[in-house]
Amino acid sequence: MGAQLCTDDAERMRRQVGALLAVEGGLVLVGTLDEQPAGLLLARVVGPGPFTDATTLALEAVFVMHTARRRGLGHALLAAAAQAAEEHGAVEVYASPLPGARGMQRFLARLGFAPAAAFRVAGTAALQRRLAHDPAAVGPAVRRGAPRGLEDLIARRRQARAARQPGDDAITARHLHVERAAPAAHP
Repeated sequence: MGAQLCTDDAERMRRQVGALLAVEGGLVLVGTLDEQPAGLLLARVVGPGPFTDATTLALEAVFVMHTARRRGLGHALLAAAAQAAEEHGAVEVYASPLPGARGMQRFLARLGFAPAAAFRVAGTAALQRRLAHDPAAVGPAVRRGAPRGLEDLIARRRQARAARQPGDDAITARHLHVERAAPAAHP
């Protein structure tokens, strides 16, 4: 799990996580599945400070092992983080997903995180409400039967392109060619 967060070297990762815990407000949550570590959430409580009176929770990283995904572990980690945010009086939770982490971007967007500069932000109370009503938070995820909009459209188009053979474009273009019929003479 280290390479996606910081490093594969266990000792170096221990020092880096320890550095986060040493910072005032540092928070490390470990999620388990079948009593085995399967997820990690790194965060810190920020504020109030010289430039703001607000207190926020900044999510540094959320990671769930590939084999443990779609079982509610990410939701459980975020629910615990939202609880910690509430306990510290944080009214918002900021997340800064890694660039290119589309899965994490979608996960956060489904939970109500909106873009805020290079971050995503959600109100603590709104996040707790969303997690309370999200079916994935109470048990294993079940794929919905209804289409999921743009994501499904893009996936279907990619599958269609991948299924095409190299010469298919010329055939398709020829089939799309329509000639105009000569106008019929009306009596």
